[in-house]
Amino acid sequence: NAIVVNDRMDSKNLTIVVIFILQCFVGILRNFSLLSFYLMLCYNKHSLKPIDLIFMNIFIANLFIIFSRSLLQTMETFGMEVFFNVCVCKFLLYTERVGRSVSICTICLLSVFQAITISPSDSCLNGLKVKVPKCINLSIFLCWVLYLGVNMILPMYAYIKWNSHNVTYKKALKYCFSIGHDEFTGLFFIAFFVFPEMLFAILIVWSGSLMVVILYRHKQRVQHIHRTYASTRTSPESRATKSILVLVSIFICFYSLSSILQGCVALFCNSGWWLINITSIISLCFPILGPFVVSHDTALPRFSLSWIRNTGRP
Repeated sequence: NAIVVNDRMDSKNLTIVVIFILQCFVGILRNFSLLSFYLMLCYNKHSLKPIDLIFMNIFIANLFIIFSRSLLQTMETFGMEVFFNVCVCKFLLYTERVGRSVSICTICLLSVFQAITISPSDSCLNGLKVKVPKCINLSIFLCWVLYLGVNMILPMYAYIKWNSHNVTYKKALKYCFSIGHDEFTGLFFIAFFVFPEMLFAILIVWSGSLMVVILYRHKQRVQHIHRTYASTRTSPESRATKSILVLVSIFICFYSLSSILQGCVALFCNSGWWLINITSIISLCFPILGPFVVSHDTALPRFSLSWIRNTGRP
């Protein structure tokens, strides 16, 4: 019976490892290829649009999540206990948390930015069209600085209390433990993670709904125009907006499900094998699937033209 149970556990672990390897390979390949594409635009001295900078930061945050979560789960599944000390665990959990925090912040920035960009001239948001693009670089910089700093506080607090008495620990993985919630960690987590993420989620839903309304009204107006084919053709802005809406919808779906599952893991000290692994798989779905929605077709002619000019120089 023990042999049968071990065989079943080995087969389940092997399945999880295969899934994570496939997720890691596909996610890294897609995110890195798109990030490289925009870096090549910079190398060819193209001025990137604000939306290009937002996408680049989404890809970087995705790579943070994929690398840290895949490495944690793979080492835990293979039983590489020798690699799991306090510093390694905290560092990988830290990078994953930074990637998750920056991801929701950047998705919110992308959704709000696009809603302002496509707003009609008679909208109350029209006055922001000139101001918002100038604030994108600063917003992205502050987002990274804020979450690189904020996510450092709890690991440092846990490390200081590591050897203290009467400290309870929550098991996040087989070999990784996190400190149990006390009054400080609870208030800090609510103030710097729960409340901002709820605010970002509200802004994402609001801006996404606004984009749907704007696209619907635009479609209604276009239906009355039948003079030429060009007048009824979908504009690049509409195609980009629809892609962003799909991206935001995928994010909200997987983010909500991941948050619920992570809450269950945090509440139960002895979380089941299936719950922990499914939570890890779900947490990687958006960083992997999201980039496949992003299209760089509008930037491709710019890159091709620049490449032709550079190769044509003596």
